[in-house]
Amino acid sequence: MEEQLIDWSRAQFALTAIYHFLFVPLTLGLSFIVAIMETIYVKTGDLKYKEMTRFWMTLFAINFAIGVATGLIMEFEFGTNWANYSWFVGDIFGAPLAVEGILAFFMESTFFAVMFFGWNKVGKKFHLLSTWLVAVGSNLSAFWILVANGWMQFPVGMEFNPDTVRNEMASFWDVALSPVAIAKFLHTIGSGYVIAALFVIGISAWYLLKKREVEFAKKSMIIGSTFGLVVSIFIVVSGDESAHQVAQKQPVKLAAMEGMYDGKEAAGIVAFGILNSNKKLLSDEPTYDFEIEVPYALSILGYHVWDAYVPGLHDLVYGNEERGFESAASKIEKGNKAIAALEAYKAAKESGDTAAQVKNRAVLEKNMEYFGYGHLEKPEDVVPPVALTFYSFHVMVLLGGWFLVLFAAVLYLSTKKDIAQSRFWLKASLYSIPLGWIAAEAGWIVAEVGRQPWAIQDLMPVGVAATDIGTSNVQITFWLFAFLFTALLLAEIKIMLRQIKIGPKGH
Repeated sequence: MEEQLIDWSRAQFALTAIYHFLFVPLTLGLSFIVAIMETIYVKTGDLKYKEMTRFWMTLFAINFAIGVATGLIMEFEFGTNWANYSWFVGDIFGAPLAVEGILAFFMESTFFAVMFFGWNKVGKKFHLLSTWLVAVGSNLSAFWILVANGWMQFPVGMEFNPDTVRNEMASFWDVALSPVAIAKFLHTIGSGYVIAALFVIGISAWYLLKKREVEFAKKSMIIGSTFGLVVSIFIVVSGDESAHQVAQKQPVKLAAMEGMYDGKEAAGIVAFGILNSNKKLLSDEPTYDFEIEVPYALSILGYHVWDAYVPGLHDLVYGNEERGFESAASKIEKGNKAIAALEAYKAAKESGDTAAQVKNRAVLEKNMEYFGYGHLEKPEDVVPPVALTFYSFHVMVLLGGWFLVLFAAVLYLSTKKDIAQSRFWLKASLYSIPLGWIAAEAGWIVAEVGRQPWAIQDLMPVGVAATDIGTSNVQITFWLFAFLFTALLLAEIKIMLRQIKIGPKGH
């Protein structure tokens, strides 16, 4: 398949995913913040909290509606642009997406109508229940989608059927409860909660800077900063587990995240560093032009042992027998055996040679773990773009640290001092709104770019997964989606800004 087609197909899916994740995280977090605000209203009967709930609910509804449109297009792309992928693993990958559509999406959509239009039409408690069910449904949707993505990172619970050349689900629960999927879900929704908390305190800070809606803004800042601080601490824990899973299941990604070419014991984490652009595999160039390292941290993070050996790219590409790391060349050889055995099995089946079928199936099953490596040309192909993965990871971590400080400071000033008098922290809150999205998108770059060249880890490279269609078709739809999604984003921003300027009292 021509390389240009593959690149455009990747670009189109990346475009769709990036835009989609501008809308999704705010939905995930703001739904719970709105539910908390309404709970306080129902408990206290204070109408100020009802006003607060309705204001933030309106912004939630604007975002929810546009997010649905981008999500539907992204799912359709699996059939239009990634047909080989869908054929190879559709029986497994499609199952959690089907559960998401049948169960979670229907639940959140149904109760969304009650939540948004049901004021003064249903009782307080039923309306509150509807709001909570929208929040739970939104996050359940995220769970099943992230289960599907987690399976791509660590494929489990399946059996390969050589007769259909498809992977078939052997255990639904192995797929649904994969440790990689659970860690990915927890860390991803945590990032959404942080984005929502930044959104709430940032807009509230704008009101205080303008000396408008002062009481409303102060109460919103207390709720937003409390929620944000709790989930920021939670993200530290979930991030630790995510990194541990990456170390165990995707060591090449971990090495790229840290720009680690040579493995070592008691490895530290580079808290801040600038990569040497001349550094290549097997070169004698230093890895960094500048670095600040936290000693032992990477060994602890990846293996929960302070002096654990963390493999570098050289170990994982060229092998390290002493440490027990197989070379990529060996895996490519096994992958070629698996592909050849599959072809021989199909030929034996057509000729009715039962003995040859049994023999070749055994070879296939023995080497199936490395099936995807048979499509690679050279060992170095297993290395993802190191610089992009490295910088994205460190941007995400540094911003996460800033959010923790910001939420703690805003909560302290909101409860112990007068936050309205601290212009520095008000402006910091306002200007930090987009930083949440930058951190989340950086996290997805680490997850997806760091997984390259794989569409499914070790089983299918991206180049094999794409649909063999005309490059011009993909180019046309790429620019069409770019225009459409940009228009939707600008429309959302314009509508939200108008609603924010109107304020809660003008709802």
